[in-house]
Amino acid sequence: MSDSRFNCFAAIDYRYWEVELAPYLSENASTKAKLLVELSLVNTLNDFELCPKNVVSDIKQATQQVTTEEVYAEEKITRHDIKALVNCIKKYLKLNDSIPFVHKGLTSFDTIDSANAYRYKQAMNNVVIPGLKELLQLLIILSIKYAHLPQVGRTHGQHASPVTFGNTIAGYVSRLGSSILHLEENTSNIVGKISGAVGCYNGLSLIVDNPIELEKNVLSQLDLQPAQFSSQIAPPGPLYRIASELVNTCGILANIARDMRNLQRTEIGEIGEKFIKGQVGSSTMPHKKNPINFENVESVFKIVKGKFITVMDDVISEHQRDLTGSASGRTYGEIIAYAFHAVKRLKRTLSKLEVNTDRIADNLNLQNGVIGAEPLYILLAEQGHPRAHEAAKEFALKCYETGFSFEDIVKSNSEIGMYLEKMTEYQLSCIFDPTNYTGLAEKQAKVIGQQWKDIFNL
Repeated sequence: MSDSRFNCFAAIDYRYWEVELAPYLSENASTKAKLLVELSLVNTLNDFELCPKNVVSDIKQATQQVTTEEVYAEEKITRHDIKALVNCIKKYLKLNDSIPFVHKGLTSFDTIDSANAYRYKQAMNNVVIPGLKELLQLLIILSIKYAHLPQVGRTHGQHASPVTFGNTIAGYVSRLGSSILHLEENTSNIVGKISGAVGCYNGLSLIVDNPIELEKNVLSQLDLQPAQFSSQIAPPGPLYRIASELVNTCGILANIARDMRNLQRTEIGEIGEKFIKGQVGSSTMPHKKNPINFENVESVFKIVKGKFITVMDDVISEHQRDLTGSASGRTYGEIIAYAFHAVKRLKRTLSKLEVNTDRIADNLNLQNGVIGAEPLYILLAEQGHPRAHEAAKEFALKCYETGFSFEDIVKSNSEIGMYLEKMTEYQLSCIFDPTNYTGLAEKQAKVIGQQWKDIFNL
């Protein structure tokens, strides 16, 4: 068999693989991060005058030669991944004096958890969060551009009071912007550990007077803070919170995708994904233009929800540590990877979104103005009509039954005439022209868009 991505098992490794994340989430990236932890240790030992400079240089050149392939080959002998890594480092050392300093005072999960914290933090800060901000910027542009465009509201799948298309998008802007802030905070709080086999610095206490300062020094080279308390493993909370917020983020993206997909339905037709030359919607129906990108984003949400269950289960580890989170912990990066894929997919689709303003107008007037029943009821009640809601409902039902316009039915009712005469021109326009009954939708869309532009300096 050829050694290619098409021999992989997981779809994220062959179909949804994103090149930007390979330096952080691949197995090669994992190996490099672990080697960086080991190198940061000897750098710190040198800072504490416990390791000669030439030993640091020797270990550095050794770490630069170790490959993932040889670590895996060594693991077949050791049956232990970190011991295999350590053996591979020692293989490339030029000085015998360097050997005792490799992995000195560490336990395996000092290396593993700190390496994972380092690469997940880098992936979030360098790839995922910037990608989300680019998507947010696209949504802001849409919300402001179409802030004025009246659109029928939809609740329970039925026509409701009017909004604007920009206001619809602004709802996503607000939710996504808030989620990005949470992701930034959660990412900044990710922690590592250099505290030994049970988290009490037992081994390091034998070789250094202040192991806590040593831990801080090692982790600072990785742009990490130490956990306030750790056992053999780092506390699960920080990674849990990142994964949880990523699932929430994917839920927001899926909500955008579902709403856009519904607006793309043939009978609604208010928006559409722009098809490129050569694109095919169906293998048998040549006319089809399926919303495949929006559907894909919602499908990804299903995946990350399922994968988050393992993160939830891994908050439990017996006493100072058991091995029940070992295999599952290796999958955390997939949540980051799938989330970023959804971000890229949605960003690409929204950047070429086609908005059909004519269909939006047609749909707003689809029911002959019956959505004017709400402003009519409110204004009748304001003037003291004893049966305001019931009267408006009767007019609406008559509109449905006869096919006549809401305006004609209301104005033909002599009882209502005396109330209409007291209304202002603007109030009447809200009843009989739904494009005027959008409340603060336009203002809200512009204000929300501008607020998030300012928060992230977009």
